[in-house]
Amino acid sequence: MSRRDDLSPEDRRIWARVAGSVTPSKPKKAARIIPGAAVVDPPPAPMPTKPSRPRGVAPAWTAPPPGPARPRGLPEELEPRRQRRLSRERDPIEAKIDLHGFGRFQAHDALTAFLMGAQARGYRSVLVVTGQGRRGGTGVIRASVHEWLQAPALRGVVSGFAPAARKHGGDGALYVTIRRG
Repeated sequence: MSRRDDLSPEDRRIWARVAGSVTPSKPKKAARIIPGAAVVDPPPAPMPTKPSRPRGVAPAWTAPPPGPARPRGLPEELEPRRQRRLSRERDPIEAKIDLHGFGRFQAHDALTAFLMGAQARGYRSVLVVTGQGRRGGTGVIRASVHEWLQAPALRGVVSGFAPAARKHGGDGALYVTIRRG
């Protein structure tokens, strides 16, 4: 029996996540060593030359090359006025997710899917309930959710977040505002 057959489906999912996050390094070519030959460094690459143009002629404008979309900034703390409007329910909380009972990886996957779905539906603000952790300590999900919301995968989705009001979960919940899709 091979080692792969010993893994549970959960272990396979975790391993796939870890393996997918690693990029292999570029292999370096081994130097050819000839006995008795002197070691010589390779010649430097020639510097590219700039094409010349007549004086007084402005270069033609060219569009910048299409590249990946400009990365969005990190989510910011919500403005106090916006946070107050959410806590008083003057701005609607359009959806809610409760992460109680999830493991760390499951909660991360569920939160990512929930926020992307909320953006696709055109929601502007949602409530994320993390819980406060066991025995008054900071729970694993609560400690990780800030990092998840600021991760590159959600920068295009989350515009800001702030602790929720007591009636919405207090320290164990967050208001999250969503960028327009």
